[in-house]
Amino acid sequence: LLLLAVPFFAHHSFAAEFDANKCREFTGVLTKIDWQNPHGYFYLDIKDATGKVESWSFQTYELITLKRAGIDRQFLIDLVGKEVWVKGCVAKNGRSNYAAAGLFKGPDGVMHQMGQLQDER
Repeated sequence: LLLLAVPFFAHHSFAAEFDANKCREFTGVLTKIDWQNPHGYFYLDIKDATGKVESWSFQTYELITLKRAGIDRQFLIDLVGKEVWVKGCVAKNGRSNYAAAGLFKGPDGVMHQMGQLQDER
């Protein structure tokens, strides 16, 4: 019975991993996606203030939640190599270049909810 409960304990809340007081905007080129349960991940190459490129990873909602919102794997695959905008909250544990995606906007300008944010749009 305990072995069946392990997956339940492995899942975490937004507040356990990400800092809702440290949400910010990111603009970069989408380079890769990982479409895996329970969460999806996508990766951006973002230029910092000095012009140096940093690779960032973003965690999304659970895949079933994205699917219900009309976002599937192909949606992100079609954007690889293109510049996108993300509003997300950075990790609490100090893990560098890692954030929870909240809002997402591709080149078409349409806003998509990709994850939880603790503040207003």
